[in-house]
Amino acid sequence: MPGMNPRQMNKMMQKMGIKQDEIDASEVIIKTPGKNLVIKNPSVTKVDMMGQKTFQIIGEITEESPISEEDINTVAEQANVSKEDAKNELEKTNGDLAEAIVNLSE
Repeated sequence: MPGMNPRQMNKMMQKMGIKQDEIDASEVIIKTPGKNLVIKNPSVTKVDMMGQKTFQIIGEITEESPISEEDINTVAEQANVSKEDAKNELEKTNGDLAEAIVNLSE
């Protein structure tokens, strides 16, 4: 609330049963089925409101496709290229094995 002193704000939150803790984190990764959201240099706050815990995360967000060693090996074998080339192509195609193999086979 604008204009309210932080000490008053904390007292008011305590009366409402809300507790906030800062978490010292260097990186936060949210894994989804199709991609990973990587948050660098995050500011993470854990809020406990009457037993319900939530997290507020602020930072630099990038998206990454999860590329497994198995995927790299498959592309390398199928396209007859090095693992490094396979990994680079998988990164370019956002983890699409078929597209990576076709691109490297041309």
